[in-house]
This record gives sequence, C-alpha cells and structure tokens, in this order.
Amino acid sequence: MAKKKSVIENVALQCEVCKNRNYTVRKNKKSNPERLELSKYCRFDRKHTRHKEIKK
Repeated sequence: MAKKKSVIENVALQCEVCKNRNYTVRKNKKSNPERLELSKYCRFDRKHTRHKEIKK
C-alpha cells in the first residue's frame, strides 16, 4: 500500500536579524496555511527576535 501524504510538515524558522536557521517546528498545513512568525530566542544575537518560517 502507498503511504498517504501527511498534512503535518517540518518547517524551519529563520531569524530576521542574523538570518540563521535556529529552530525547526512541525506545522499542520491544513489548519495553518499561512507562514509562521514567532518571537523566539536567538543564541547568536543573545536576545529575543522575530523568526519567520522558511522551507526546509
């Protein structure tokens, strides 16, 4: 049998300040079709910055 394509996908979060990919999260594409924007801690900047979703 063929495996169904999953609705949940892994996405990476990139810091807007230093452009490093710091986090990976799982997201349900059906319930949240828009891109994620979260305030997360960036260890390179040593402060909380906005992180945006990018394709992994």
